[in-house]
Amino acid sequence: METRRIGELEVSLVGLGCNNFGGRIDAGQTQQVVDAALEAGIPLFDTADVYGGQGASEELLGRALGSRRDHTIIATKFGMALDDQRQGAHPDHVRRACEASLRRLGVDHIDLYQLHRPDPEVPIEETLGALDELVTTGKVREIGHSNLSAAQADEAEAAARQAGTARFVCAQDHWSLLARDVEDGIIEAVERHGLAVLPFFPLASGLLTGKYTADAEQDPSWRLNRLAEERRASFIDDQRVATVRDLEVFAGDAGRSLLELAMSWLACQAPVASVIAGATRPEQVHANVRAAGWQLTADELVEVDRLTGR
Repeated sequence: METRRIGELEVSLVGLGCNNFGGRIDAGQTQQVVDAALEAGIPLFDTADVYGGQGASEELLGRALGSRRDHTIIATKFGMALDDQRQGAHPDHVRRACEASLRRLGVDHIDLYQLHRPDPEVPIEETLGALDELVTTGKVREIGHSNLSAAQADEAEAAARQAGTARFVCAQDHWSLLARDVEDGIIEAVERHGLAVLPFFPLASGLLTGKYTADAEQDPSWRLNRLAEERRASFIDDQRVATVRDLEVFAGDAGRSLLELAMSWLACQAPVASVIAGATRPEQVHANVRAAGWQLTADELVEVDRLTGR
């Protein structure tokens, strides 16, 4: 497994997203997925205090890792609402949220602690001050952000430099072959500040696996098929389906699969440190790892841009 850097952390090119833990899969299934990830050479596990509901993902991840924690990189997030009281990026909440995540994970430090979304009610310098305390005391090694705009990322970078606090070293954002608007915003900011990127939803919730465009009957339990119609329409429509079919033909002509194209295209983007892909079964973990090895040529990247409207 190729490794890349997030600040001082060495991470695998493919990471495991843990948003399914405690929601779509139970403790036993989580154990199988975590075991498969470690066997496949994945040390990076990305979770959040809201995943699985009320910290369930963190608890299941910590339990599944057990004594193997020292061989892993644990990334988690704070800021989204657990309830009316536990949300946001106020310094008091940052400290409490970190302690709660440490307890649920069963660890003494978090490798990468990420602001899950911006909090317009709290100046970013105050949030950074609290995060700096966590880094100084050894409870957190590196910090990152998620879902910030380019302007917010610029503001955070300036605030950290001015105050001399810990600075964000990575951005976790929605980026895939079907979600490229970020390239005109946060990705430009990332490149300005030398941050690493952790793309989430790299497979567009399964649309980039090809199963939703196949002629075979669809399984009602698949993620997109379980969404309400209005919500589902934000992920899949005629234009996206047509693009997926074009990408599938392109990949096939190169002797590759659509999954290989989706994972490897992101891996070819310079700021990407690790492609965070979720899984509900061990075989999905192994497939994701195998899929990230295609080094697309310059001409192939240009053709992908054309097919995806860039």
